[in-house]
This record gives sequence, C-alpha cells and structure tokens, in this order.
Amino acid sequence: MPKTLKRRKGDFEAEAAIARLQELAREQTERLGPFADQARETAALRFQQARGWTAPRLEQAAHRVEDTVAPRVADLLTIAAHKVEPRRTRRGLIAARYGRRRVPRAVVLTGVATLGALALYGAIKLRQASQDAEWQENLDQAREQVRETRENLAAKARSAKAKASRSADTKAEPGAEEPKATAAAGAKGSASDLNGRAAP
Repeated sequence: MPKTLKRRKGDFEAEAAIARLQELAREQTERLGPFADQARETAALRFQQARGWTAPRLEQAAHRVEDTVAPRVADLLTIAAHKVEPRRTRRGLIAARYGRRRVPRAVVLTGVATLGALALYGAIKLRQASQDAEWQENLDQAREQVRETRENLAAKARSAKAKASRSADTKAEPGAEEPKATAAAGAKGSASDLNGRAAP
C-alpha cells in the first residue's frame, strides 16, 4: 500500500476518533450540565458565607494590631530617637579642644525616617501575613465544602440512576411473568383434570 494511502487512511481514522470523542463530550456535557450548575450555585453560596465569616475576624485582627503592635513600634521609635539624639556639646574653644564632631541633622533625620519606615513595613507585613493565613484557611474550607457538595451530588445521581434502572426492571418483569404464571396454572389444571379422570 502506498504511503499516501496509508497517510490518508490514518487521517480519516484520526478524524473519526475525534468526532466520536466530541460527540461523547457533548453527551456528557448535556448529562452533567445541571449538576455543574447546582454545584456552582452551592459554591457561590458557600463562598459568600465564608466571606461573611471572615470579615469580622479581619476587623478584629486589625484592632489587635493597633492595640498591640503599634504601641510597641512607637516605643521602639522613641527609644531609637533617644539613642540617636546627639548629646549637648560644648561650643567654641572647649569643643574644638575635645575634638568632638557634631552629627549633621540631616543624617539623624534620615536615620529616624529609615527606622520609622522599617517599623511600618514590619507592621504591614505582619498584618498581611495574618490576613493571608486566615484567607488561606477560609479558602481551604470553601474548597472542602465544594468537594463534599460535588461528591454528594455524584452519589445522589448514582442512586437516582440505580432507582431508575430498578424501576425499569420491575416494570418489565410483571409482563414477562404473566405468561409463565398462566402456563403454570394451565399445567396444574390439566394435571388435576387427569387426576380426576383417573380417580373413578
């Protein structure tokens, strides 16, 4: 067989397989679409509940940071300012004699501003870390609830399918058993007739 014919045959088989897969995907989408919509609505409700649960706790965390971290940062800045503040130096000939050099005011202000910025950055990072941890915990809970809801929906779908197949089987069985019951009754009747005739 020439290579071109083999290639065309392979392309045709691949297209047929793709078409079958697309049809199967379409059927599954139509079958599972309502369950996905219900799961989406349940997840949205759970996420809204999680947000309602999280908001007061975030506010409490903010108040705790204001009450605990902010005073400590203020105390650290005050202590740093006292340490950085230059001592009162003697001016004139006495200062020149002792050789003390005064620290420029710009350097002191820059140091205090740097310390303040670092303290503020640390407080912000601490607050963000606490918020991120709470958000992650709430997100994990929401994911767990969505997973449980999805599993419950799948279990309900399986049980509904099993009930439907059982009801279809029970509906099909009585019609099939009636001829059997009629035949059995006829056989018993004929046997009793024979017994009745043989008895005299």
